[in-house]
Amino acid sequence: MTPGAARPVCRAQFFVPSAVNTVIKNLGLAEYGSVWRAMQDFTATRTAQTPDEIWLVQHHPVYTQGLNGKDEHLLDSNTGIPLVRTDRSGQITYHGPGQIVVYLLLDLARLQLGVNDLVKTEELAIIDLLHGYGVSAWRKAGAPGVYVGGAKIAALGLRIKRGCCYHGAALNVDMDLAPYRAINPCGYPGHAVTQTSSLGIKEAPEILGEQLAEKILRLVYAAREIPKNWI
Repeated sequence: MTPGAARPVCRAQFFVPSAVNTVIKNLGLAEYGSVWRAMQDFTATRTAQTPDEIWLVQHHPVYTQGLNGKDEHLLDSNTGIPLVRTDRSGQITYHGPGQIVVYLLLDLARLQLGVNDLVKTEELAIIDLLHGYGVSAWRKAGAPGVYVGGAKIAALGLRIKRGCCYHGAALNVDMDLAPYRAINPCGYPGHAVTQTSSLGIKEAPEILGEQLAEKILRLVYAAREIPKNWI
């Protein structure tokens, strides 16, 4: 971690019975930069024996731009919302209170899990979560994330180092969606976005985050095979 940088405060942690060596931490509401640096530090210093972790967090308003992000996708730089150029995959997106971000700090080599399979696992877990609340959702080939109707409800982005991953998935729950109007979400001009609260789901971000983390872990640790032609 960068000297002097504050570590995010862990509000709570619990264990999933099917993955007892994986710790899920709830970081509450935290500044993006401090959590990002903590993920980098965790990944850089972990060993082959380090248990995997999943961090659940909501961020103060921030735009983040991926490694291949194009400046043209920030349509309005006068919103007062900071832009962070980060090291995940993907284009620009928005994070803010009312959105639950699920950061996956997993040893993919140890899990024998490929990056594409992890992305599909994230998407399948989100789709299954929404299905449990009576909402039909799907993924799009070539456009990682989860969609309801023509609107995006969850964005994905990962970084792989030394066979381990960090970053993860962001699910819109009950947030102010107006900041999305200042960007081309995930690099798609005019792309609509939605959230669970607009679809009749009343659960709080923390609850949905815990449910989603458990679903991801159950898919990962049960070594459930995802069909190669699954769309």
